[in-house]
Amino acid sequence: MRPLPFYKTTRSSIQNPPKTISVLLLLHRTRPKPKKKKKKSKFSSTMDFQTKAMESIKKYLGIAASIAATAMLVRTIVNEYLPHELRIIVNSAFNKLFGRFSTNQTIFIQKTEGLTSNKLYEASNTYLCTRISTNMRRFRVSQNENKNSLTLSLVDGEELIDAFQGVEYKWKLICKQKNQRMDRNWDFSSASEVRWYELTFHKKYKDVTLNSYLPHIMEKAKEIKAVDRRLKLYMNENESWSQIDLQHPATFETVAMEADLKKTILEDLTRFVERKEYYKKIGKAWKRGYLLFGPPGTGKSTLISAMANYLRFDIYDLNLKEVQKNSSLKRLLVGMKNKSMLVIEDIDCSIDFKNRDMDKKNQSDLSHHDEISLSGLLNFIDGLWSTSGEERIIVFTTNYKEKLDRALLRPGRMDMHIHMGYCVPNSFRILVSNYHAIDEHPMFEEIEGLLKEVEATPAEVAEQLLRSEKVDVALEGLIQLLQEKRNDGQGNKGNGKDDKDEKLVVVEKKEEGGLESSAEDHETEVVVGAVNC
Repeated sequence: MRPLPFYKTTRSSIQNPPKTISVLLLLHRTRPKPKKKKKKSKFSSTMDFQTKAMESIKKYLGIAASIAATAMLVRTIVNEYLPHELRIIVNSAFNKLFGRFSTNQTIFIQKTEGLTSNKLYEASNTYLCTRISTNMRRFRVSQNENKNSLTLSLVDGEELIDAFQGVEYKWKLICKQKNQRMDRNWDFSSASEVRWYELTFHKKYKDVTLNSYLPHIMEKAKEIKAVDRRLKLYMNENESWSQIDLQHPATFETVAMEADLKKTILEDLTRFVERKEYYKKIGKAWKRGYLLFGPPGTGKSTLISAMANYLRFDIYDLNLKEVQKNSSLKRLLVGMKNKSMLVIEDIDCSIDFKNRDMDKKNQSDLSHHDEISLSGLLNFIDGLWSTSGEERIIVFTTNYKEKLDRALLRPGRMDMHIHMGYCVPNSFRILVSNYHAIDEHPMFEEIEGLLKEVEATPAEVAEQLLRSEKVDVALEGLIQLLQEKRNDGQGNKGNGKDDKDEKLVVVEKKEEGGLESSAEDHETEVVVGAVNC
């Protein structure tokens, strides 16, 4: 405080001091004395810091809640009121906006790409089954009848962590149902499931993922399948295929067939699978067709299984009654894998095809319905859509060849026609060797004589041989069956000694380069033994 100015002291000045001095004295007396600062303890300082931190957290949580509420409101408005096309644009813009602040990269691996299956999805599915840990919260477990070990697989929404070259990868399986949709013809398509994998990793490892990790998965999946190569039997359901393991034990070694015929078929199959470059050079789709015809019980299905086991091809059993439209037929064909067999059994009675002349006459009336027709089937097996895959075998079976349209039978569609006839002596000897491991027996002569007089299918002969493990009992039952057939009035209907009742009709043209399809009137007939059923 500045010193008071000097005033001359007099009695009057003491009694009546100036106003300035009075004010200064008053201020000096009333000025509060400074308080001594108290030193804060460490405990109080910590409490103050925690209080400020809590207030900051509450502030940020409030902001985050406001942003979340706003985002939910915007999302609701977008989903409810914006058209589908505009909604896609808005979602894409939001993803790009928030994607700039993320360090992760996500790859979507869908089960199908358009109409074709995604090989990377199948390989990922196989590979991830070997990477599942029992420490995961949820996973699927299954066991095959022929395997003692359990098979683990991912379930919808569960995440799996994998590592490769020091990079961490996060896998997630997503499954969703497609909604039913109605076309202009009031036809509802069935709901189907859509599956895909989401693969997430740090964006700086994108090149490593595309150039090393994904090829690594493809190679590993191939190795796993090579170790456990089980053939599959597929059946069509709506516009997709469902599968089970093919466990039919038939082989060409156990098939009751004439040696010459067996050799012919094996050579034809082997030549087919080895001629990829040749088919490409001549400009033909890499496929081959076989027609198996004959009475029921003559072993057509058994021969198909033997062919599949020999080639190691999966079988696609197409039920035409489940197919309503030609477009569905095309989708099924595209959904087949390479190195497979397409089988249509009893094609003569599986569906009532539209007559092609009627189709042309009423084309304007039927075109918009897209109903399955003979023309659609022909395009399915021999048209542009048949080139969607390669190394495929197409097999038709029928009990009545004469009922089939000749357009189905021409070369390029059914290249080999195999007549599956009744059991003959040579076929019987192969069957009894398979079932009872004998080559000679005193009853053989009588049985072979009866087989020349009556018509007995290989299925009927095999049934009698299965009824007893004792050879004499089984052969006596077979003799009794054949005698009953003869007594019922069955004569020799083309089963004589010199009659070629079973024929392999190969529509072929012999050239130096190999076996090629030619005109329909160029046929080769070979005597064939019946096939074990």
